[in-house]
Amino acid sequence: MVALIWFLLLLYAAFNGALVVTWLRMKTFQPAGEPPSPPLLPPWEGGGGSVSVVVVVRNEAGNIVNLLEDLNRQTYPTGQFEVIVVDDGSTDDTFGLVTRFVEKAGYPLRLFSLSTDSPALSPKKRGITEAIRIARGELIVTTDGDCRVGTAWLALIAHGYRDRRARLISGAVTFEGERNLLEKMQTVEFASLMGSGACALQWGLPTMCNGANLAYPKAVFEEVGGFTGIDHLASGDDELLMHKIARRYPGRIFFLRHPASVVRTRAQPTHGDLYQQRKRWASKWKAYRDWKVSGLAVFIFLSNLSLLVAAGSWAVGEYPLSAFLLQAWVKLSVEFPPLALFLGYLHPTNRARRRTALIPLVQLVYPFYVVFFGLAAQRKGFVWKGRKMR
Repeated sequence: MVALIWFLLLLYAAFNGALVVTWLRMKTFQPAGEPPSPPLLPPWEGGGGSVSVVVVVRNEAGNIVNLLEDLNRQTYPTGQFEVIVVDDGSTDDTFGLVTRFVEKAGYPLRLFSLSTDSPALSPKKRGITEAIRIARGELIVTTDGDCRVGTAWLALIAHGYRDRRARLISGAVTFEGERNLLEKMQTVEFASLMGSGACALQWGLPTMCNGANLAYPKAVFEEVGGFTGIDHLASGDDELLMHKIARRYPGRIFFLRHPASVVRTRAQPTHGDLYQQRKRWASKWKAYRDWKVSGLAVFIFLSNLSLLVAAGSWAVGEYPLSAFLLQAWVKLSVEFPPLALFLGYLHPTNRARRRTALIPLVQLVYPFYVVFFGLAAQRKGFVWKGRKMR
């Protein structure tokens, strides 16, 4: 068993080393023909190539106005984009707030509610699909109602679409305004998902992305059949769609690395909320059709499980303590550099240093976390926005 665990750990060390090398080689995106700072000019000439921002919301009365105000401040010309808000049965004042904001919006703002006559297994996929059906834009950009975006966000996405001829653009998402240790630890853990997903895209292996910062041409969405084939899953409006597009357009998935393109949101405030969110995310891995993507997920699971097995075996006297301690040290050592790099990108201020100090604590918890949610995902059902899903 000792040799098997060493084999897994050495592969895991090589994986983390590859993350560091890939991230350091990845250049910050610079729009062709533009100065390094906003404002950025529209990438299309002749009035074509508009953008449709799609936001499916449920009970976001405390957040949605902030996002709509952020969109008012975009450097991208207001005549070149529209915003479509889809209300998914909110029981608060979300619908009313958006309705009243229409007069303040410096861009075309459209709002409609999802019909409750025919409940869908994935209301969010249904909302996105219906919004895309009426969208006027050539490029669809999705985000969430509890997110905040920078002034150059849309311009950078549009330039990424033009300059890289991308069929899907994935951007970074992080948490801000953390109020307790749980939320701060989520920021560290989420940085590892973002960074490893970005690096995997550089390897031509699209694994992870986030619908809070995602874009794709409307024509491509329609060409791959939208969410057909994955609409039986409540989750997966981002990653599973990316996998469909990647199969049709290999090498045309682009990670937009630019600090001004990062979308910020809030972490889950309680352990219960975190459990439901992560179970929802983990539930879609069984729908992965690319063996390389599934294999990577299994590899990460086994790499974390191996140390738990070693610890349990040592506790019953079946594993040498020296081997376990050395293996644990190796794992912690190889994980720290990529995590620190990813956090430094997402939070380039002095506050990033305080988040980096939490990496060892997250590393100690992470093996239990990965194994727990890997097993929890085998059971169907979770709660999303106060509604039971399966």
